[in-house]
Amino acid sequence: MKIKVINPNTTMDMTEGIGEAARSVAGAGTEIVAVSPEFGPESIESFYDEQVAACGVLDEVRKGETEGIDAYVIACYGDPGLHAAREVTERPVVGIAEASFYTASMVAARFSIVSVIPRVRTLLEEMVHGYGMSERIIAIRTLPLYVLDIERDPEGSMEKLRDEVRRSVAEDDAEAVCLGCAGFARFAAELEAELGVPILDGVVCATKQAELLVGLGLKTSKRKTYRPPERKRFTGMFSHFGTADDIAEAAE
Repeated sequence: MKIKVINPNTTMDMTEGIGEAARSVAGAGTEIVAVSPEFGPESIESFYDEQVAACGVLDEVRKGETEGIDAYVIACYGDPGLHAAREVTERPVVGIAEASFYTASMVAARFSIVSVIPRVRTLLEEMVHGYGMSERIIAIRTLPLYVLDIERDPEGSMEKLRDEVRRSVAEDDAEAVCLGCAGFARFAAELEAELGVPILDGVVCATKQAELLVGLGLKTSKRKTYRPPERKRFTGMFSHFGTADDIAEAAE
């Protein structure tokens, strides 16, 4: 099978790391195609960033419909464009936050999230509520760490992350911890070995869940909510998103 892992930001060093994380757990018959959109922010740390990045995600999903892709992974912890992407393809689309939540809930009764800068807390709180996980996620912790800091100073970033994950286990009584940034993928295994609790990286969780869905032959339901968008004309910079004929034909 062929899984397209979309890093919604345009920082290619991060995209390469995300691709490596996905390949580290992918089955022998799975091809991982890791990409960034042709346009969008270099990092995603606000509602504004997410909205802009979602358009790039949709562009990559549209391209994927002619590339022989079997499933898509959205590799940003805000899952930007997830629901919209499910409207433009019948193939499974998995967000890394969504995947980490559902996976964590199978191995721990209560768990936490440790993410980047404090302003993302509200984004995460709204997402947790939207996924119906408010009773399972007991804490959301943030770091004085921007997404691009992880690439610039991985060792320093690891130390900050380690300290906060330890606090969450000790102070929040978290039985597992979800790492709230795709850039943290490289740190998960070491932290889990040190702390002795499941440390969930969304990239690997989403990759395995995408493989599972494809293996089961499951497709995105087009019964109502995720049916193709109504045909209409788009103008200006979004004119190439245009009439939905191609989307509708691909989903039929």
